[in-house]
Amino acid sequence: MRISAKTDYALRALAQLAAHADRPVSSEELAQSQEIPHKFLEAIMAELRRTGLVVSQRGTGGGHRLSRPADRIVVADVIRALNGPLTVIRGECPQDVDYGPPSESLQVVWVSVRAALRSILESVTLADVVAGTLPEHIRELAASPDAWVTHWYANPMHTSGT
Repeated sequence: MRISAKTDYALRALAQLAAHADRPVSSEELAQSQEIPHKFLEAIMAELRRTGLVVSQRGTGGGHRLSRPADRIVVADVIRALNGPLTVIRGECPQDVDYGPPSESLQVVWVSVRAALRSILESVTLADVVAGTLPEHIRELAASPDAWVTHWYANPMHTSGT
């Protein structure tokens, strides 16, 4: 799964809003505190407004707020608002793809990938992120040393030094 800069920036900005739920936060403050390019953030905030995750007020003392409490916004909500479904294969949802032999079990793989993503992304709220109190199953996954290692495809045809 690739997390775009837009999604990363949106989640960081929303976490900042959750941390300051007592007041509106300006785009400038969000951009500066999270080191996000201001123009890019403005476009992201407009999209988050259109999708109903944030509300904004103009004028002195204005800025952005979460549209609902941070403990009612999960990471999956943000990803879906910006990118659509969590798992898409050639523009289709996993349950809608149709493979013939010998590839038909790939559909089960894609549905399982979606289920695994949901088990993580639908269980972490913005409040969890801000408080650093991630669900136990998330912490267990991250506790594995292998979770912190990037796995790359090693081309067996490639030999170094030739």
